[in-house]
Amino acid sequence: MSGNEKSLITFSADSVIIKENEINPDMFKILKGNVELYSGYGTENEVFLGLLGKDACFGEFGLLLHKPSPYTVTAYSDVILYRVVEEKMSEFIRENHTSVLQMMKSMANTMMVLQSHINQLNEELNERNRVNKQIVGKNKEMLKRYIYNR
Repeated sequence: MSGNEKSLITFSADSVIIKENEINPDMFKILKGNVELYSGYGTENEVFLGLLGKDACFGEFGLLLHKPSPYTVTAYSDVILYRVVEEKMSEFIRENHTSVLQMMKSMANTMMVLQSHINQLNEELNERNRVNKQIVGKNKEMLKRYIYNR
């Protein structure tokens, strides 16, 4: 098997390729098929983040940052992927300028989605804090009335 053959990987539809919160040292370029990105995959909090197709890249967090993936990637259809390992990154950049630009856009988009989730969580927390303060205020008033009306 040649090095190039080792770089080509296939996954059947519905296969999990990368799991959220796990470090995967490889990045992938889609040669054929489509993949789905999820946050909270398989949980009641599952959120569909997007669908990627031919020439799109994913797995850049593990390859470039050695950090856990912020999302789970599953095969939407049967896919053929080109696996990029750290030792071959320079070669990949030289041969795939368009893919590198798309990868950078994908990372920026992921950051925007994550920031949106953070903003949404902050809004929810602020609302809960506001409600909690109202409840505490009402409880204080009830205690004052109870203490002074005895």
